[in-house]
Amino acid sequence: MIPVTSFAGKTVAVFGLGGSGLASCHALKAGGAEVIAGDDGADRLAEAAKAGFVTADLRNESWSRFAALVLTPGAPLTHPAPHWTVFLAREAGVEVIGDIELFCRERQRHAPDAPFVAITGTNGKSTTTALIAHLTRVAGYDTQMGGNIGTAILSLEPPRKGRVHVIEMSSYQIDLTASLDPTVGILLNISEDHIDRHGTLAHYAEVKERLVAGVQTQGTAIIGVDDGWSRAAADRIEQGGKRVVRVSVRNPLPDGIYVDHETIWHASGGARSEVARIGGIGSLRGLHNAQNAACAAACAIALGISGEVLQKALRSFPGLAHRMEQVGRRGNVLFVNDSKGTNADAAARALSSFSDIFWIAGGKPKLGGITGLAEYFPRIRKAYLIGEAAQEFAATLGSVPHEISQTLEVAVEHASRDAEASGLADPVVLLSPACASFDQYRNFEIRGTRFRDLVTALPGVKPVV
Repeated sequence: MIPVTSFAGKTVAVFGLGGSGLASCHALKAGGAEVIAGDDGADRLAEAAKAGFVTADLRNESWSRFAALVLTPGAPLTHPAPHWTVFLAREAGVEVIGDIELFCRERQRHAPDAPFVAITGTNGKSTTTALIAHLTRVAGYDTQMGGNIGTAILSLEPPRKGRVHVIEMSSYQIDLTASLDPTVGILLNISEDHIDRHGTLAHYAEVKERLVAGVQTQGTAIIGVDDGWSRAAADRIEQGGKRVVRVSVRNPLPDGIYVDHETIWHASGGARSEVARIGGIGSLRGLHNAQNAACAAACAIALGISGEVLQKALRSFPGLAHRMEQVGRRGNVLFVNDSKGTNADAAARALSSFSDIFWIAGGKPKLGGITGLAEYFPRIRKAYLIGEAAQEFAATLGSVPHEISQTLEVAVEHASRDAEASGLADPVVLLSPACASFDQYRNFEIRGTRFRDLVTALPGVKPVV
């Protein structure tokens, strides 16, 4: 745990008592603050009370005594309207912050030179975070990984020399972290997502940009420049005097990191040198994972990690569950769990990685559906549509062979049968839903786990080695 000493002797309101909220309560208390905890759920209030915290309906509290409101990232800060706690805090002149802001203040106080790598992007941030954490462990660092992936940041060990914090950040978390100042900041990409929480794509992009704009004076901003929003961010940040490393998987760069023929290259001053090779690494299959690997390579260079260690880490990276996870094979049929593909852009990355696809898609649809995936339709041998989006996706697919399976159970049964009967050399049954899971499953992890269980229960399925 990281004790939060910056509010010692003060009273802090914490709203939202999930994993990060309860961790914030413990960290604030350990640092000497008085905590008043609130939540809209009775169960979470009871859990906080059982842990020894004062709980209250924050509507009835005197906000003049609060030094800050620590807000869960799940509560809206701006759109579609600020959460009611935000209104009360602003009326009282109380700052609204998140748990990663508390971490940043502690790091600035006690170990400002401790390495801190922060990663964001519309897609790929979890894989890149896990890959960089794996890389730094292979390089001998005491690595603490958390944030939007896995462990709440304040439940990690405190910053110190020789210990690196590798932290995934969502746009919601960035919005609550005014003091964000990583040693290495990584912006992978920007595409339309979370507009309901940010109002416009321009505002969403502006929030994402803050992570790389905030890198320390001697730090490094690593930015994927294969989309216009990120290219513009790279130019602005460089003009502001920060060190920027541009990354591309689509075009060679005169200066920066790029991927060509499954090799990561470092270009500088008109010359290039090989950094690492990613060909044949199953956990890094596809153009999207090439971007993740290239950004990890740029991070390795920024941290002074050798190319030999980088190559070893890339080769030994196991990948992440629910993100292009190779679940198993039956004969020549490969089953891939990409349940994290919750929007069209993420699904595009999976569809672009294979040629003969038996595609399981659908769920709670997002704005735009799958209209942007038309260029990948020739790769789809048949689609199996589930959940609320089934009828909408069927209309978009048009002449592409498809069926409305409704449930994942039916989709897996039919897709595996059809793939096996297809006679194709390398058929792939791919779950990449291009949808949220909330119509049928509480989250994408539960959806992906159900897919894995259904696949491994099929007769003759063997793990991928």
